[in-house]
Amino acid sequence: MTLAFDQPRPLSGTPAVAVADLLSRASIEVLVMSTQSVHGPDPIGLVRPGDQDNLRRGVRYRVLAPDAARTAPRLATRLAALTLAGASTRTIPRVPLDALVVDGTAVVLPAGITGVAAFHLPGVVTSVVELFERVWPTAVPLQTAAEGADSDLRERELLKLLSAGYTDAAAAVKLGISVRTVRRTVADLMNRLGARSRFQAGAKAADRGWLNEQAS
Repeated sequence: MTLAFDQPRPLSGTPAVAVADLLSRASIEVLVMSTQSVHGPDPIGLVRPGDQDNLRRGVRYRVLAPDAARTAPRLATRLAALTLAGASTRTIPRVPLDALVVDGTAVVLPAGITGVAAFHLPGVVTSVVELFERVWPTAVPLQTAAEGADSDLRERELLKLLSAGYTDAAAAVKLGISVRTVRRTVADLMNRLGARSRFQAGAKAADRGWLNEQAS
């Protein structure tokens, strides 16, 4: 996607302080896209000091991170804490852009080597939001251990059974769930993987290592 930029509005102070100030005024929703798979000081990184405060104030967060962030030292723990606080966090193999969108009215993008700039032109905001919304359904939700262990295990076991040729009915009996639940879970997995068929879903799951994780 090509983004047409307006003239950025300067942000006062250091990049980290400037972004923190902008985020402190968020009242509705913050969208985060970060290519980082390690924890660092980048102001458009995945986790910032003020995010927890915003979540407590009721600001919604949707965060897109690389798959590698799930196991990155320090970062994985911080992402789990952010998710536990109420953020909706998902991962994909490769995030296309570093960006923050605040309340659908301002976009913060990298500028230069270490700087950032804010853009307010509706066309720019819309372009970044559209990119985010295009990628979001294909990303896989990050769940805390308490929330997601059983669900993840069942989903991976279901994928394994279907890959082995089990029918929906046979898989339901094997897992002790209803056929309707099997079909709903498969539909959800296909949506999250961006797959148009069960075969494609199995292939994408294998590419992400899900079936290997289940087998280990």
